[in-house]
Amino acid sequence: MATPPTSPADPGRAPVTTVSVERWTAGRLERVPDEVAEERPVQFRYQGVNHVVMLATPADLEDLAVGFTLSEEIVGSPGEIRSVAVTGVEDALIVDLDIAPQRFSALLNRHRNLTGRTGCGMCGAESLADAIRAPAALGAGLRVSASELHAALAALGAGQALNARTGSIHAAAWVVPGQGLVRVREDVGRHNALDKLIGSLVRSGDDLGAGYALVTSRASYEIVQKAATVGIAAVVAVSAPTAFAIRSAERFGVTLVGFARPGRHVVYAHGERLAP
Repeated sequence: MATPPTSPADPGRAPVTTVSVERWTAGRLERVPDEVAEERPVQFRYQGVNHVVMLATPADLEDLAVGFTLSEEIVGSPGEIRSVAVTGVEDALIVDLDIAPQRFSALLNRHRNLTGRTGCGMCGAESLADAIRAPAALGAGLRVSASELHAALAALGAGQALNARTGSIHAAAWVVPGQGLVRVREDVGRHNALDKLIGSLVRSGDDLGAGYALVTSRASYEIVQKAATVGIAAVVAVSAPTAFAIRSAERFGVTLVGFARPGRHVVYAHGERLAP
């Protein structure tokens, strides 16, 4: 069963806003209420020092913070994230993270300070080494059956509560062989959705080698890189991958599946983990 987004404790973190719109249908114009996705600036600070500002759906921000911090290799393990706190400032949100001192020193040396558009992948990286990282190659382990993959696809819509209301939000889902779709996180940014999923799994102590990520977007390099960095061995996307993502998946040992639609999918890398 997919878990819904965290209910915000204050209006500033409400993920959906209702607006009044003029809707034209078959020659008839009427004014009606409409639900739209929220998008707010979210600033990440480590030890009080500004690091990044991104636009995100203001829900599950603790998950986003933990997932981003791990998938961007700001820390090397969950235990190096000592605390996460979210506060609001006018129309923005601030996420303060306390990380291990040696990791904070390394972060300062990277001189990385970026402002990202919604779900921006590698904008603001100072060097190619920052942008194009090489995670360790993943082992075999995971086995995914085609029938279970398509059952998870069929179940995904029911887990996209925010998208059902707004029609504009990406999802990243966690699928475990033998259990099916077990968790969904949503965000206006596709990278943010995956980071939220990663953070949620880490915070609940799940084994990141036991399942795979199903994303409602194209499979870009950054999606593959984030998955490989935290040990997720397979990514299934409903849209196409990029050529760079395919080459990277081959290099990192990540099974990459694209165009996952009812009754069909395309395997681009490491198909040995897929069973008929």
